[in-house]
Amino acid sequence: MPVTAVVGTQWGDEGKGRIVDFLAQSADMVIRFQGGNNAGHTVINEYGKFALHLLPCGIFNPKAINIVGTGVVVNPEAIWQEIGKVQSAGIKIGDNLIISERAQVVMPYHILLDRLEEESLGEKRLGTTLRGIAPVYADKAARIGLQMADLLDREYLTERLNTILAKKNRIIKLIYNSEIVAVEEMVNYAYTYGQKLKPYIGDTLPIIQDALRKDKKILLEGQLGVMRDLDWGIYPYTTSSNPLPGFASVGAGIPPYAIKDVLGVVKAYSSSVGGGPFVTELKDATGDLIRERGKEYGAATGRPRRVGWFDAVATRYGVQLTGANRLALSLLDVLDVFAKIKICVAYKINGKEITTVPVTRLLNIAEPVYEEVDGWQRKTSEIRDFNDLPKPAINYIKRLEALLQVPIEIVSVGPKREQIISIRH
Repeated sequence: MPVTAVVGTQWGDEGKGRIVDFLAQSADMVIRFQGGNNAGHTVINEYGKFALHLLPCGIFNPKAINIVGTGVVVNPEAIWQEIGKVQSAGIKIGDNLIISERAQVVMPYHILLDRLEEESLGEKRLGTTLRGIAPVYADKAARIGLQMADLLDREYLTERLNTILAKKNRIIKLIYNSEIVAVEEMVNYAYTYGQKLKPYIGDTLPIIQDALRKDKKILLEGQLGVMRDLDWGIYPYTTSSNPLPGFASVGAGIPPYAIKDVLGVVKAYSSSVGGGPFVTELKDATGDLIRERGKEYGAATGRPRRVGWFDAVATRYGVQLTGANRLALSLLDVLDVFAKIKICVAYKINGKEITTVPVTRLLNIAEPVYEEVDGWQRKTSEIRDFNDLPKPAINYIKRLEALLQVPIEIVSVGPKREQIISIRH
């Protein structure tokens, strides 16, 4: 059975949570492969409403093994709280959750440095979530990070933190003129959470290899989307990891050849959190209406998201980079109230039309070239069969398929599992 990677093709917040939750009900294993608690997957099911920032969405399937992969950066306090919230809803978490012992640890000084850097940038700040994500990935690359396994050995932890904080405190004091971080305080913090999380920390590779040998159904769950990718996104307005399925192999510990199915998640309009160019952004009453209907507020931060019409240029770019062989279209119901809907089919830069995504300095001056299609002005949230959708809604879906050149096989018309329509091509 092929391994399926579920990834975002836009700016993140495409509705991956509801799609993975839907697919995870028949999965044997679900693996988060990158990112941290800087973004969340919102899931609504029979247990309630959850914003999962670190736990895989398969946690609601009692038969699935859930893995927080090596490519994830784990805030130990955040994941402990998340485990508690899920357990309080009556969901068992035990040996069905494994946190990679090699995953990097987000420490309080990472969060402090994130905030201090954003404050120092003033009006030029990047709009980070202030969760310490860039600092922890920077430490990973500089080889001065902590791994989850380190939290289990107090002596080794103390030795590592003495070395790390000798450097960090110089930066905190001399560059940001802030109070230094006490080593003992950090040791106590890390070791305390290490003991709490000890039952879940382990070597994930043998478990994954065993699942592959037995041809188990494995889902790889990505965070954010292509336009926030560190290499291919709107740099520097990106995250600090790679949401592309190419990184899923590394972040999860899956051989590249095993990933034969890539499901790209596409939102029926555009949304973005944070700074940077956003070509189809709507700063008017239409944008406000989309934001309210789509409940476009960050799952991690609560910040209002920027919204706009569907950007076929950016989304096709994302689809191409992910190698998606099929797509899931989410939040179609948000557009139910519009008589006319616009689709961005090209960018105009200095009077010239292009249909590819340029580098950031040119994207800053890009203007959208729209085509307008009919809306349907009919409620779709209770429809369960594709052929029962209003004709203009079907036409809209088919137009997006033509622009993206990949079949749309799943359409969501609401946040619940039962509001997902499967399309047979």
